[in-house]
Amino acid sequence: MKAVFLSDAHLKRAADERYGCLIRFLTELGEGRVRFLAGDEKAGRVNTAIDDLYILGDFFDFWFCRPDRIYPEFQQVIRKLVELQQRGVRIHLCEGNHDFFMREYFHDMLGMDVIEESAAIELDHGRAFIAHGDTLDEKNVLYLALRKILRSRAFYHFQRLIPAPVLWAIAGFSSATSKTVTLEDGEVLVEKMFARAAQKLFKEFDTVILGHCHVPVLRYLDGEDRRKTFAALGDWIFHNSFLYYEDGQFFMGNYPVGLGNRRESFGEKLDIPASSC
Repeated sequence: MKAVFLSDAHLKRAADERYGCLIRFLTELGEGRVRFLAGDEKAGRVNTAIDDLYILGDFFDFWFCRPDRIYPEFQQVIRKLVELQQRGVRIHLCEGNHDFFMREYFHDMLGMDVIEESAAIELDHGRAFIAHGDTLDEKNVLYLALRKILRSRAFYHFQRLIPAPVLWAIAGFSSATSKTVTLEDGEVLVEKMFARAAQKLFKEFDTVILGHCHVPVLRYLDGEDRRKTFAALGDWIFHNSFLYYEDGQFFMGNYPVGLGNRRESFGEKLDIPASSC
């Protein structure tokens, strides 16, 4: 099995550098260049197709869209996801704290898998827990209360009454509000996530993969029966980071900005400061 995991692109404007960078990355995924991109030197430049692409939340900076009214700036990257799907890649989108109510379009219209909270998946012979990760800090009561309101059916029906252009105009305010109540040092958040995985999630899962903290980290922990893997996916704002899985092995890499040929493997643990948003 071959899979790629990424999160926190916060796409908003097609002219943004990170938007174009992600488009190029998805194009190269479709061309089978993932081993080279991940810095897997043993594999060299041999092309290989991936089976699954997991996007673990905040792919978009907001998602107040309807099946017949998609925010125009998002159409290019959606077409790229559809291209990957047509090549046989299974697309999985986990909702984040910025993009939710996605099932109506991505699942019902495009046939992609939408994960509203978290999911347990099989990676060959191991079980993995995947989620955006924004609910793991149970002490952030203000955010959890706001999240519950924004994801309620009442709010869903309310936002459907607002004309799409008006809704898009106020989406920036909604995004800024979410950032305000969830803002926390990324390194601190990573440690909270890792502690939650070690104390609870590793009892049931071999691997825990999360987004949200904007810091790319890959760690291993020796368990009673087998080695446990923890991954925080970083983002496509500061790091252009992604996780690649193939036949029991994980590689954390970054995609370079611009047209250079630099490829870098992050190794088992990265300590790069960033703020979550």
